[in-house]
Amino acid sequence: MEKISLTTTAHNCFFTSTLPKTSSFSSSLFASNQLLGLPLSSSSSSSASTNPRLRLVSRNAASCRTVKCSVSEAAEPLTASERRQLKRRGDVRNIAIVAHVDHGKTTLVDAMLKQTKVFRDNQFVQERIMDSNDLERERGITILSKNTSVSYHDTKINIIDTPGHSDFGGEVERILNMVEGILLVVDSVEGPMPQTRFVLKKALEFGHSVVVVVNKIDRPSARPDFVVNSTFELFIELNATDEQCDFQVIYASGIKGQAGLSPENLAEDLGPLFESIIRCIPGPRIDKDGALQMLVTNIEYDEHKGRIAIGRLQAGVLEKGMDVKVCTSEDSCRYGRVSELYVYDKFSRVPAESVEAGDICAVCGISDIQIGETIACKVSGKPLPSIKVEEPTVKMAFSINTSPFVGREGKYVTSRNLRDRLYRELERNLAMKVEDGETADTFIVSGRGTLHITILIENMRREGYEFMVGPPKVINKKVNDKLLEPYEIATVEVPEEHMGAVVELLGKRRGQMFDMEGVGSEGTTLLKYKIPTRGLLGLRNAILTASRGTAILNTIFDSYGPWAGDMSTRDQGSLVAFEDGTSSSYAIASSQERGQMFIGPGVDVYKGQIVGIHQRPGDLSLNVCKKKAATNIRSNKEQTVILDTPLDYSLDDCIEYIQEDELVEVTPQSIRMCKNPKLQKKTR
Repeated sequence: MEKISLTTTAHNCFFTSTLPKTSSFSSSLFASNQLLGLPLSSSSSSSASTNPRLRLVSRNAASCRTVKCSVSEAAEPLTASERRQLKRRGDVRNIAIVAHVDHGKTTLVDAMLKQTKVFRDNQFVQERIMDSNDLERERGITILSKNTSVSYHDTKINIIDTPGHSDFGGEVERILNMVEGILLVVDSVEGPMPQTRFVLKKALEFGHSVVVVVNKIDRPSARPDFVVNSTFELFIELNATDEQCDFQVIYASGIKGQAGLSPENLAEDLGPLFESIIRCIPGPRIDKDGALQMLVTNIEYDEHKGRIAIGRLQAGVLEKGMDVKVCTSEDSCRYGRVSELYVYDKFSRVPAESVEAGDICAVCGISDIQIGETIACKVSGKPLPSIKVEEPTVKMAFSINTSPFVGREGKYVTSRNLRDRLYRELERNLAMKVEDGETADTFIVSGRGTLHITILIENMRREGYEFMVGPPKVINKKVNDKLLEPYEIATVEVPEEHMGAVVELLGKRRGQMFDMEGVGSEGTTLLKYKIPTRGLLGLRNAILTASRGTAILNTIFDSYGPWAGDMSTRDQGSLVAFEDGTSSSYAIASSQERGQMFIGPGVDVYKGQIVGIHQRPGDLSLNVCKKKAATNIRSNKEQTVILDTPLDYSLDDCIEYIQEDELVEVTPQSIRMCKNPKLQKKTR
């Protein structure tokens, strides 16, 4: 019996596997305990060549004879002497689960937690247990990366759940320092999407091992062969090494808690997935006897314990009560003491007396610790390279609230309150930048996208802050006296009947289509565009209107390119109130003929507040507080006034809607829009 090998170094030969290397074996092998860890034999040396799911690319195919999971030997830039010092820990695996938004990361983590008996059988567990933040639950998205751990066959698996939106890419870049491998979750219909590309590129740069999980395999229009082929092509495109291209593929249904080595033959549980993690993702490479080193990659805050630093211990042993050195660079170091030490066990932090290198832990007692700093040995500690994240592409101006309604609802309204809160955000949010504006009460906040900054605004208003924000603007660059602006890759899934309207809309915003393909059996088309970031501001609502709510838009930053020229993002003007007062149904009945209203009767308004969308270009001032004249002459009976339902705009909608001379007023209970008094255009 010959053994088939997927090794890459011996004789210049390698497999480029477009489906998992184990998927073609019989279900009897699948059912046995030889699932993944043991070498599998073949009845004939020609089985690999006859299998249509494998292509052999080789100069000397006959010389390839051994098989192993090559990804476990991912290349790391270490010298021979360093490799001799560092050892692998076999009882720990550190993994991050990364994917595009809505591809099922958090649901998959739910199933992993349940099947490893983290919860009691009779314990009530919410869906998406890792999305613990109120805002995450409301929006159904992951915003902050979170740690947990499970135990499988005496191996501790530290799992980090990461956000899927490109706006929170800074979170993903940061936590990749803590892990040795990733689970790349891909939807069985959509395949690799823009954020899949971004997180995979970062993981491959770190030299991490990758296990590809084709999730939602139970969808009726699932196309696993296409998805795995597309993923393999993406690996090649991103210049992955031969070892990384030889990835293990697992097919799974996160919501059912099942996984398997072929789409037709899923096990009753996630056993194949756990086995793949243990076999294909290496344990941490550590220097157990070396000087203590731990890079802080996350910060949490507790009212009783203060700042909690989270990171992976790279070398040495960390003990409770230990005196340590905190380093930012070779020159600047300070001393501190570890008062409390925790490790992650199941779904909670558990106190520990000591932690060995390779494990992820949480450290209390250092009150001024920052992300990117190194906790090192007091005597001979050296700093690790600090964390670098990509630059922001969008900026917005924050200023104090200057409307007549200031102070009605908010607790923190001064520029000092606003400044302190924004600079405090920088301690945790590495991808964000804050600068002082032109005046003392204005601050420029830069982020990875409008959603990135909108989440900060929403958190601040819930904390009791009152302030105003201007429209989002892109951050341009000048290189060799040429103006460059950020470009993004936009993918739009839209039914064929609405494709024309969407293509026209993207064309107006200087988008260039470079790919178009049909998706699944549902009559949906996938359009791919390269478009200036300016063109994406306010696009989401416009594209939903054009497609009657059926289009799905995803974007990811691509690169800086030449200025694309002027573009119009809004064709209609605003309806503006021209006096303070309370709106009346009599006035709104006549006002709604001019456009769509944002307010109903009985609402307090002030001069300059935007109360609706004008049906034509240009702004129009209206009196929405006018009351019917009261006379002593009896006229015909009172006419019944029929009012249209006012538009209910969320914070995201308002920020998309406003233009250069408009502001959004944000208070804990209200979101209003108004004209910027400093940039007041002439209204009709």
